[in-house]
Amino acid sequence: MKAWTFALAALAAIAAPPLAAQMERVPDRVAGEGDGPFGKLLIRGATVIEGSGAPPAGPVDILVEGNRIAALYPGGAPANEVQAAQRVVDAAGMYVLPGFVDVHGHNGDAVKAPQPSYGYKLWLAHGVTTVRGVSFYFGPNTPDLSDAARSAANTITAPRLIPYAVFGDKWSGGNPDSPAKAREWVRWAKAQGYWGIKFFNSASPEILGAALDEAKKQQMGTVAHLAQTGVAEVNARKAVELGLGGVTHFYGHFESLLKDGLPYYPEDYNYFDEQSRFGWVARLAPQAVEPGSEKWDDYVDFLVDSGVTLSPTFNIYSASRDVMAAKTRDWHAKYTIPSLMDFYAPSATNHGSYYKDWTSEDETAWRQFYAKWFALTKDFHDRGGRVTAGSDPGYIYQTWGFAYVGELEMLREAGLAPLAVIRAATIDGAREIYEPLGKEAPMGRIAVGQLADLVIVPENPLANLKVLYGTGHTRMNPETGAVEQVGGVRWTVKDGIVYDAHALLADVARMAEEQRAAR
Repeated sequence: MKAWTFALAALAAIAAPPLAAQMERVPDRVAGEGDGPFGKLLIRGATVIEGSGAPPAGPVDILVEGNRIAALYPGGAPANEVQAAQRVVDAAGMYVLPGFVDVHGHNGDAVKAPQPSYGYKLWLAHGVTTVRGVSFYFGPNTPDLSDAARSAANTITAPRLIPYAVFGDKWSGGNPDSPAKAREWVRWAKAQGYWGIKFFNSASPEILGAALDEAKKQQMGTVAHLAQTGVAEVNARKAVELGLGGVTHFYGHFESLLKDGLPYYPEDYNYFDEQSRFGWVARLAPQAVEPGSEKWDDYVDFLVDSGVTLSPTFNIYSASRDVMAAKTRDWHAKYTIPSLMDFYAPSATNHGSYYKDWTSEDETAWRQFYAKWFALTKDFHDRGGRVTAGSDPGYIYQTWGFAYVGELEMLREAGLAPLAVIRAATIDGAREIYEPLGKEAPMGRIAVGQLADLVIVPENPLANLKVLYGTGHTRMNPETGAVEQVGGVRWTVKDGIVYDAHALLADVARMAEEQRAAR
């Protein structure tokens, strides 16, 4: 069996649900679940954080006609526009941002969460209006494309869904194990309606190069998780040289920066034992050169000059540096359904559930790993590289929506300024998706003509990103001494449709309670 075939089979084994457990169909959006779109929707009195990095400005009235921003009125809209509006949202004292873009989404494992609307509603409740699925579901005959079409038509309650396919997945044409067959698979995926390709770097350089070249010709996006099974031949530098558009996670970076030619693994290392895999990946950091060294700076400059995008997904591995904190997050009790908590628990089979004997030494190694990973991302960003926000939810105690806000907090921890974090979450994420198509992103900024994808928040996220969590932020009232929960997204607007974030969270809490009661 070829290495590529073996690696993909292993991926399928950890990513696909058992045959007995099937994903449910997403129900149609019912009356009252989202309001609009309107001939005229007016959002009044907001402070606008418009997405490009410009400072906040307000009060501003935002006029939406249908699914587009029609006008911005600093100080207030004229009386005739106020009177003509079919709905007015009073956002006085609140903050309005572009809808968030999650560039790394999954939603297809019935063992964890059989109803996809669980994840879709959690994303929307946290202001995420666009998700790139890499991919949403693994395997053939999955509803990636139909979910995307139904979301585009707003017949389901979901963010805008951008479907990518994993290289070699979905079709019945056999393994793309030659350059010619790789090109054939890319053309097939394009014809089906996929916007891009997710690689796991198990193909040879020749096959990967052919697929990337064909993807560019077909105007498809490309992103790679450069798995350790193939990174000896294709590290991040090599993949980017071959034409890769985006690197997600950390894989391939430290292998490009090793002091010696190949990484050291102990003699009892086993990639398919995930505690071994994830425990030792953190030990790559000391094997790499130091920030500021000649090899480090050359690599960062190479990445920036290439135009590649980094979506680090810091959050998805954050439990590795403090597993006790990760499994006791505020939201698990109310919003994480029991089947998902079961999946998160230490397991020999569930992907990402690798804390079978996780020690303080493992956590220390991961904290040191993060320091170097943060430094790489910060240097790349500071030199002009594009960083985007992806959450990779549904694994390792990272529940949909909450995980995305966690990613924003970790981008801030890496050293990006608050406005830069919001830019990564909005316009830069939108551009990463639309640039391969040769199109200007239709969303990602609050500007006239842009799609009406908006997040309305009572508190200022630039001062405290925690106010974006669905559970809000705990704060003591200085006047009364009472401990209060403040913040949380109030409304999410997608395609001009106003969703009540509180109602979405109540639906999710009901799903969790019903599953608990059924047990």
